[in-house]
Amino acid sequence: MPDRGGGPTGPRIRVGRPSRRARTLLMTLGVLAVLAMAFVMFAGFWTDWLWYRSVKYSSVFTTTLWTKVGLFVVFGLLMAAAVGVNIWLAHRLRPPLSAMSMEQQSLDRYRMGLAPFKKWVLIAITALVGLIAGASASGQWRTWLLSVNGVPFGQKDPQFGLDVAFYAFDLPWYRFLLGFGFAAAVISLVAAALVHYLYGGLRLTSPGARATAAATGHLSVLLGIFVALKAVAYWLDRYGLAVKSSDFKATGNWTGLRYVDANAYLPAKTILFCIAVICAVLFFATLWRRTWQLPVIGFGLMVLSAILIGGLYPAIVQKFQVQPNEQAKEAPYIEKNIDATRKAYAIDGAKVSDYKGGGEGGDNAKLRKDADTAASYRLLDPNVVSPTFRQLQQERKYYQFPQTLDVDRYNGQDTVIGLRELDLKGIPKRNWINDHFTYTHGYGAVAAKGTSVNADTEGGPNFTEAGLPSAGNLGTYEQRIYYGEKTEQYSIVGGPQQELDYEKNGEPTKTTSYKGNSGVNLSNPLNRAAYAVAFSEPQILYSGAIGEGSRILYNRTPKQRVEAVAPWLTIDGDAYPAIIGDRIQWIVDAYTTTNGYPYASRTTLGDTTTDSLTNNQRAVVAQQNQVNYIRNSVKATVDAYDGSVKLYEWDEKDPVLKTWKSAFPGTVEDKTKIPPKLMEHLRYPQDMFKVQRELLTRYHVEDPATFYAGSDAWQVPDDPTTDAKGAVPPYYLSLKMPGDTAQKFSLTTTFTPNGRPNLGGFMAVDADAASKSYGTIKLLRVTQDVPGPQQVQNRLNSNSDVAEFVRNMKGANSDIEYGNLLTIPLNDGFLYVEPVYAQGNNAQYPLLKRVAVSYGKETVFKNSLTEALNAVFGDKGAETPPDQGDGTTKPPATGSGALQKAIADAQAAYEEGEKALAKQDWAAYGKAQDKLQEALQRAADAEKAAPPAKQDSKTPKDPKATPDPKESTDPAKNE
Repeated sequence: MPDRGGGPTGPRIRVGRPSRRARTLLMTLGVLAVLAMAFVMFAGFWTDWLWYRSVKYSSVFTTTLWTKVGLFVVFGLLMAAAVGVNIWLAHRLRPPLSAMSMEQQSLDRYRMGLAPFKKWVLIAITALVGLIAGASASGQWRTWLLSVNGVPFGQKDPQFGLDVAFYAFDLPWYRFLLGFGFAAAVISLVAAALVHYLYGGLRLTSPGARATAAATGHLSVLLGIFVALKAVAYWLDRYGLAVKSSDFKATGNWTGLRYVDANAYLPAKTILFCIAVICAVLFFATLWRRTWQLPVIGFGLMVLSAILIGGLYPAIVQKFQVQPNEQAKEAPYIEKNIDATRKAYAIDGAKVSDYKGGGEGGDNAKLRKDADTAASYRLLDPNVVSPTFRQLQQERKYYQFPQTLDVDRYNGQDTVIGLRELDLKGIPKRNWINDHFTYTHGYGAVAAKGTSVNADTEGGPNFTEAGLPSAGNLGTYEQRIYYGEKTEQYSIVGGPQQELDYEKNGEPTKTTSYKGNSGVNLSNPLNRAAYAVAFSEPQILYSGAIGEGSRILYNRTPKQRVEAVAPWLTIDGDAYPAIIGDRIQWIVDAYTTTNGYPYASRTTLGDTTTDSLTNNQRAVVAQQNQVNYIRNSVKATVDAYDGSVKLYEWDEKDPVLKTWKSAFPGTVEDKTKIPPKLMEHLRYPQDMFKVQRELLTRYHVEDPATFYAGSDAWQVPDDPTTDAKGAVPPYYLSLKMPGDTAQKFSLTTTFTPNGRPNLGGFMAVDADAASKSYGTIKLLRVTQDVPGPQQVQNRLNSNSDVAEFVRNMKGANSDIEYGNLLTIPLNDGFLYVEPVYAQGNNAQYPLLKRVAVSYGKETVFKNSLTEALNAVFGDKGAETPPDQGDGTTKPPATGSGALQKAIADAQAAYEEGEKALAKQDWAAYGKAQDKLQEALQRAADAEKAAPPAKQDSKTPKDPKATPDPKESTDPAKNE
């Protein structure tokens, strides 16, 4: 016994215990630390709940939360139970201790040390594996919801005859269950083996039997379960062949069965399944035989069969049956792949037609006349003119425009539009109050005609909505922009602190206080504390700038808001604004996807949607999201003022959307609920188009032999107008495709043959959502040798007029910037139109200076589109609408002096108004509108009094050339 008193060495040294006050302090600090950690965890949960409740999508939060919790609990308990029961069973089956061998003596100290804590060790191990398994299972909430809510596709795979829903919704869940079963079996087997070894059931070096009968039976059952699961895996692998990816030299990325899969791997998997079942039965039989001889032989046979049948045999089939005649052997499977891929990416309806493309031998007069109506030539490039918008319409340094503007339609006119969003970097003085309370929103939309420029600004935009506040043709609307693509900071609004509304030269600064219902109320101290923790900003807790009515706005970009309320959607990389009634609405295209469509080739969305603009001007859709089925199933809107989010069903036939609607009922509104004003601005999404065009480089070919040979494969050409690497972006413009009688708002792109620069194809999709043919893809396969975009650009660069222009501009210290190279089908040929901009070193924005036009072998470089078209085709038959050329509007000839005078006065008033609009002189603009109204009334009266006259064949037919007396000059009424 140890000496408890003094001894020969002197008194025992006592280690002083902490005082009661110190112990109390330490305990208090510990409790506070635990409470602080708990509140940090609570703050994240609570602020998420408050946000979802504020946007009225709390059901998304609760459904997702309870699904995760349910999976965590169920699979965590299953894993804990499986491991715990096997550890307990191994301990219970331990043999009685007998004569100790050296091996057992060395283990005895571990048994003795573990004995007092056996229960706690068991609880700790089971809890740990349960937490890990539960956390892993909770991440499968999407897989579970798809499986339990799956809706049939109504399409069967060609190999097994199963509905596509089995592969898209059920098979991923079965694979997860199988993986979970393997994990539980392996962990239980390892844990049980360790316990048997620790308590003598297994012996490695001791003489006699290596395992007791009880240990043998226990471990054999676990091995039998593992092998049985392997049998299930072999069976599921049979179906997995339909969605398996592999490399195939004919296509590159291949999905689905090939000849070797159907004739070697498929029977091999079936045979291996049978062998695995027999092997599992042999393991279970050790409960009676108490020997591992037969199971070990069976297991060895299964491994050998897997090598020979599952590996060597398919290699032999591929080498000696497929390779000597690969095209014939693979043809049926290539045909299945083509059919499935075209359906999965909605390109099966693409209308492919041959098109000469050379445009030779046409009548110039007819060509000139047709050129006027072939397209609304968008000379204003939204990828170039953002600096011009910024310079002319920014008004204050704390406003900004996106680097790439958007193209929309207003009053039948292709329009380039951008919002004047807040830019915190331009605030005169940066501090917490200014950043989050004073400067809270942008102000107003700025729009310009896409088909013309303003002569008074020497090539600047022809604005139809401008100024601060904005005014023009878009009517009256709420101009404050609290939610936008560039609005990433949080703001606290609606409280005692006033916000800066806008500043205008010569007028007092306008202030405002937010009246919307969005955001989370901060009047509650608990909410303030939670957000102070969540945003790591303690001033939220005690700042006097926060009071009654204060609301915090965050998650303010349209993409963030739609992703949050619909986490099951893939969001397009480009939201665009539109004036809908009296509000600015952000329109967001959203996709439903899966990578489980049998036989359909996969694509990585981040790679497919990249072009020359995505490096720094716009986002890609989803960087590493690999899919083989995509639909633009949802059109979403985000209100720029109150942030409200609406999800509208767009593709009513999409089974993936139906499945998600079943999982999250009430979140997506029916297509019939889309307001008519919104429908006017919906368009075909760029990212969907880019995915489809990438697939159509190969899958425009439907003949298996031609597809295998790759002789008709295309590629998307690089953008010839920029030094940036990347594919040419698709362009929105209104044009007539061959066979059409009128222009349609379309999204277009070009193709070149693989490895060649000439034009191989042209693709256009009807992008107007209000059109009956919306989404119809028309594909022109070029049959003649036609120069491609790069060749046209090279031809332009070598043009003598261009060389002289470049020299003159360089001599004036100006830079040249090429706009979008538009390609328009015209009378069996292709008309290329490219605006050219110049920007002086002293100027901060580019101006349109020239227009290049190429058709057939003719390439010209002129001051305006009208001059360029006349130079190519001659001016006979020209009916170019004036606002497509040089930005001026010319009245037609008339037969009445009074009528002619009235129209001339209307023209003068119109031009006066345009000049006032360019100078942002709103008083002069209003006077000009009054003059225009008076002149139009006189014109209407004169027309009634004048006798009918035969229209001159040379009179322009464009309705824009003659103002309509019935049309109100009030922009609000026109809207």
